[in-house]
Amino acid sequence: MADEKAAPSTLAGRIDALFRVVRRPSREQYSHEEVARACREATGDSFSATYLWQLRTGRRDNPTKRHLEALAQFFHVPVAYFFDDDQGAAVAKELELLGALRDAQVRSMALRAVGLSPEAVGTISDMIDVIARREREHGAADDIA
Repeated sequence: MADEKAAPSTLAGRIDALFRVVRRPSREQYSHEEVARACREATGDSFSATYLWQLRTGRRDNPTKRHLEALAQFFHVPVAYFFDDDQGAAVAKELELLGALRDAQVRSMALRAVGLSPEAVGTISDMIDVIARREREHGAADDIA
């Protein structure tokens, strides 16, 4: 589909996406310090919150393999997420779904669709596509005005 969001293509973008989507059970973002601490414990290597912030913002872009493994372990993603475009795209789709399901209304609609026939789910999907297209067009018209 042409309007799907592309997976982040940089290491910084991928790390940032993990922070934005993978959350504590309370739905709060993890802090750089707690992720860095977990990575230090996993690797035994130096791994500071500042270094993690630098990786997340693109100020540094050459972490060690052990650091990437520790980040992958913390966020429960395959390490290939960080450097394999196909794997990164697959995980990005899962992260997008995870982020959407955090929204109570989206989760409620998804749960209400359980048990519907494939035809009914297709109809609902078509309706959502029409509404999304209208909102995009309306938003584009607002931007021009």
